[in-house]
Amino acid sequence: MNAHILTRPALLAALLLAACSSVTATPTAIPPTSAPAIIAPTSLPASPAPTEVPAATDVPAPTDAPATPIPADPSSPEPPTAAPPTATQVPTIQEYPVPPGAHPHDVAPALDGGVWYTAQHQGALGWLNPDTGETRHIALGPGSAPHGVIVGPDGAPWITDSGQNAIVRVDPATDGVQVFPLPASAPNANLNTAAFDGAGVLWFTGQSGYYGRLDPAVGVVEAWPAPRGRGPYGIHATPDGVVYYASLAGSHIARINSATAEVEPLDPPTAGQGARRVWSDSRGRIWISEWNAGQVGVYDPATSGWREWQLPGARPQAYAVYVDENDQVWLSDFGANALVKFDPLTETFEVFALPSSPANVRQILGRPGEIWGAESGTDKLVVIRY
Repeated sequence: MNAHILTRPALLAALLLAACSSVTATPTAIPPTSAPAIIAPTSLPASPAPTEVPAATDVPAPTDAPATPIPADPSSPEPPTAAPPTATQVPTIQEYPVPPGAHPHDVAPALDGGVWYTAQHQGALGWLNPDTGETRHIALGPGSAPHGVIVGPDGAPWITDSGQNAIVRVDPATDGVQVFPLPASAPNANLNTAAFDGAGVLWFTGQSGYYGRLDPAVGVVEAWPAPRGRGPYGIHATPDGVVYYASLAGSHIARINSATAEVEPLDPPTAGQGARRVWSDSRGRIWISEWNAGQVGVYDPATSGWREWQLPGARPQAYAVYVDENDQVWLSDFGANALVKFDPLTETFEVFALPSSPANVRQILGRPGEIWGAESGTDKLVVIRY
């Protein structure tokens, strides 16, 4: 198919405004091999007055477990290289409570210094002020159950909302909500996460077996069946704008051709490893959290080579993965109730035990000097400052 992508900011603003005032068209279902049906977004009014919670409490500096080296497989490609960390302070942990029952699932640092999070069980997008610990909640619409949140090139939070089966954008200045429904050809997609490619187009995953895109300059959603069915989960783009997603049920990752929307599955060495989330480093290598195997893996597109390392501990469960500005790889480990840092240069791990249990950090994101996680099990956000 031909992708017609418009990215000029002026056109983007005009089309989004037009979409908000338009009446949603009735979508038409189409066969999987045809171009997907598309429908216009609907708009919601700004949410009511925000809710607030008490200020955060400081947590003492963590007791770091010694880094545990994992022997390399002699048959694996050469070890990846990474720039040495530039941290100048001892890492500290701080937790912030959010409204009870919020079940924060994903988190994304905001451009204004705050932190966005999805309040999955309350159908809302939350915003935390790290200086005061106060929060506000923005209702996303009837039946909302938001899963992922990222900050787009426009500075706004974009949400994958499985409850509404829609992509949602919130205006950070007005709290106005725009809802972009998926086409009828992708019902109950069980939306997971999203990422923007190099042209400013948003790509997303649905665990029921879908992937798709939304071009904000046009304001319509397209979706296709995933080539291996159920499982598409985490998604991220390389610095060059190439999009990869992980399939949890399918135990593979996949590369998306943004021009054709075609997908190329890529299989890690460990069968049935449960690739859950992916994140690119500065060189375009794709790091994978392997949930079933308790491992972290890396795929190098330049060589098509793979490497994998077992996390420390008796029963590691690697859920989220994120690569920071120093190309250090961070993971959440449900088995250890911890965040774990992996240094690709030395091939060693450092474990940061979390103060609250079970934290169940399902996603990690950050900004220079900070690693943020959403503690879905304790209704808190957590940050490691380094």
